[in-house]
Amino acid sequence: MRVPCAVTVLDPRMVGVLSDSNFAVPFSDGRWLEGPAYSAQGRYLLFSDIPNDRTLRLDEMSGKVAVFDSPSRFANGRTFDRNGRAVTCLHGDRAVVRREHDGTETLIAAEYAGRRLNSPNDVVVDSRGDIWFTDPTYGIVSDYEGHAAEPEQPVRGLYRWHDADGTLELVTGDFDQPNGLAFTPDESSLYVVDSGRGSITELPLTGDRVPRVVVAGDYRFDGIRVDPEGRIWAATVRGVSCFDADGVEMLQIAVPERVSNLTFGGRQGNVLYLTATTSLYAVRTSITGR
Repeated sequence: MRVPCAVTVLDPRMVGVLSDSNFAVPFSDGRWLEGPAYSAQGRYLLFSDIPNDRTLRLDEMSGKVAVFDSPSRFANGRTFDRNGRAVTCLHGDRAVVRREHDGTETLIAAEYAGRRLNSPNDVVVDSRGDIWFTDPTYGIVSDYEGHAAEPEQPVRGLYRWHDADGTLELVTGDFDQPNGLAFTPDESSLYVVDSGRGSITELPLTGDRVPRVVVAGDYRFDGIRVDPEGRIWAATVRGVSCFDADGVEMLQIAVPERVSNLTFGGRQGNVLYLTATTSLYAVRTSITGR
């Protein structure tokens, strides 16, 4: 199935951006899709259907979608580390886990300071192998995307798991509902979506770490990605928006459903995959990202 892809250029810097005129829709039978992550080694995409408690797998070469894991423990966001291992946030287990190459699972984090995490949501891995993740309460507010429970943590935090010694650090608890994550290309800063406040904040990872709100408004931000040019691609209630590093909106892509998350994939890294409510959308672009 294909549906029109309408791109609106808002800034002359994006005039040269090209894309297919239609989205491919390889899957449209979900309840609330999330967590797209592309394996360059395997040429497949994993994504979550959270309320249906399953993880799905798109084989890029055949275009077929199959169940990868069910029950998935209400898996949400995920990424692949530099060794090609999937790192996944689990609402159901209130944990972050890593799938090793032999199929076994390593528990990265399930508690902090002797108390269970809320419901890890999104995750990124830096070049050192450290794992950063957000921990809002979306997976414990009801039984729709997890298991209803009272939070044990006093904050909804941004955490960092240190690969060198396996310790877990609370980086900050100053967000309302921290959500999507993405590094700047040089990893000098981390962008953090705060869905509770409707903002994307840049958190410097060097110096005094003074945060800077890059953009805020009624976008209802969710997942984000950063391309090699440093532009922020964000899932919003309007579809997908692209911002420069100062928060200037440069481009919009209209999508028939509300977009939860996005990632770049494909053999050349220029296929934009979107999880949007019930459906997975894909469109080839002239932007390359990972």
